[in-house]
Amino acid sequence: MSLGAVLRNKRVLVLCGAGGVGKTTTAAALGVAAARAGRKVLVLTIDPARRLAEAMGLPESGSEPTTVAPHILHGHTATGKGQLDVWMLDPGIVFERMVRRLSASPEAVRTILEHRFYGFLSELVAGIQEYAAAEALDQYIHEGQHELIVLDTPPSRHALDFLDAPGRLARFLDDRVVALFGPQETSGGGLWRRATRLIGNVLGTLFGEPFTTDLRSFIGATSGLFAGIRLRSDRLRERLSSAEATFLLVTSPEAAALEEVRFFRQTLAERGLPCAGYVLNRSWAREETLPSPQDLQRHVPPGDKAAKAGVDALEQLAQRERARAKEHRELLSQLAQNLPKGSVAVAAPEASGELESFEGLARLGESLAAG
Repeated sequence: MSLGAVLRNKRVLVLCGAGGVGKTTTAAALGVAAARAGRKVLVLTIDPARRLAEAMGLPESGSEPTTVAPHILHGHTATGKGQLDVWMLDPGIVFERMVRRLSASPEAVRTILEHRFYGFLSELVAGIQEYAAAEALDQYIHEGQHELIVLDTPPSRHALDFLDAPGRLARFLDDRVVALFGPQETSGGGLWRRATRLIGNVLGTLFGEPFTTDLRSFIGATSGLFAGIRLRSDRLRERLSSAEATFLLVTSPEAAALEEVRFFRQTLAERGLPCAGYVLNRSWAREETLPSPQDLQRHVPPGDKAAKAGVDALEQLAQRERARAKEHRELLSQLAQNLPKGSVAVAAPEASGELESFEGLARLGESLAAG
């Protein structure tokens, strides 16, 4: 199996890895490859580097995904039915959309968004990239407008927490909390009524009665959201555990990145989530035919010590490069061990400056897809 098969057959591809290993670039390149192969693709990214954003024509901010122009995606002389949409996740926008979708009525939406406490809560949630990733992914899967969604998760050891983030938010104001801090109710036993009255008195004493009234009104307005959030969280977990989704682990040869990616692999196994395998970035694993500077020796004039010393220095450098390529190939082989059937371990070719252009990104995607 190759990553090309993943791009053709899966509906959701989630990339995980440490920061600085090229995960965002890999997500974009795979999205380009899938779109060029004819699929309608959405890439959800966290914070692309400026050169990557410019290569894809991605604005610094936007409330909707940006469609890569067809002449950029397919080339000036080529056409294709594939489409590539890219969106840099904005947690604030994601949170507001969630309020609009889950509120019971337009009046409830206005009550929440115009409430002075909304700013505090939205800022709290807007700082949680994991929640934005989960909410946006669930939304676009549910809308069903794209054949493949590629998610670039936050660069953190806790990136997989995006699966739990909606549940944590729902628990933040679960039914019991709403009952305690929300509007006063006459139902419930005497002990419960005394507890809610006590909390109201404490809040009033500490912050004043206007604050307490505003808090109760805001919690009352938002209480209807959290059942929907819990439902969506369960739905997303089910989808990501299904055959239509898979996770791809991105790493570099550095020890810290490898430790991080092994942690992700273990976490996926513990959660019973599918794993497509590994992408090894910034490696020399594909450099199998490095030329030998010894070929230059025949051009060294007899007795030219300086030229001979230069060629000898090049040969030493070449030996180090060959040793590094061999080490990275062995590392790739180690990553491939104990993977589930059908999973792959792929080395990305050295691209560096080529990724400043869209064509360079496309070549990287095609190389990865070919495996």
